Amino acid sequence: MTPTSRFALTLAAAGLALATAPLAAAQDSPGQAAQKAREAHYKEIGKAFKAINDQIKTGSPDMAVVKTNADIVKALSVQVPSWFPANSAPGAGVKTRAKAEVWSDPAGFAAAADAFKLQAGKLAVVAGGPADLAALKGQFAATGGTCKGCHDKYRLPDEH
Repeated sequence: MTPTSRFALTLAAAGLALATAPLAAAQDSPGQAAQKAREAHYKEIGKAFKAINDQIKTGSPDMAVVKTNADIVKALSVQVPSWFPANSAPGAGVKTRAKAEVWSDPAGFAAAADAFKLQAGKLAVVAGGPADLAALKGQFAATGGTCKGCHDKYRLPDEH
């Protein structure tokens, strides 16, 4: 290999190292990755809730739309406990609105997650049945109530 070839190869390797350095620095820690995934899942739930609420507001909901979105909520509700691994707690470089109580009160958090799962399942049943606006409104409110109950105890407010 000629000196010019070696120099070109060294220069290319240095350029590659410099080009990939920001990518390595930008990678999330496992805790940050878990927090970002958790946030994305909750946004999916929020989007599904909004779709159901929009249908309820019409006064004559498209039950196919309601069922599709209720099924999304139900499917995600069973996953909630897995979205909070120990390494995704507040601190250690993890920015989250989840309060430390999620991890310091695992029994209480599990009960709140179970309540959501139960009501989300009932919402899916109502959504899959005959169009009954009153039943849908009632179960939608009950399901949303479990969200609020968990948020009140285990999540920091938006302005935090």
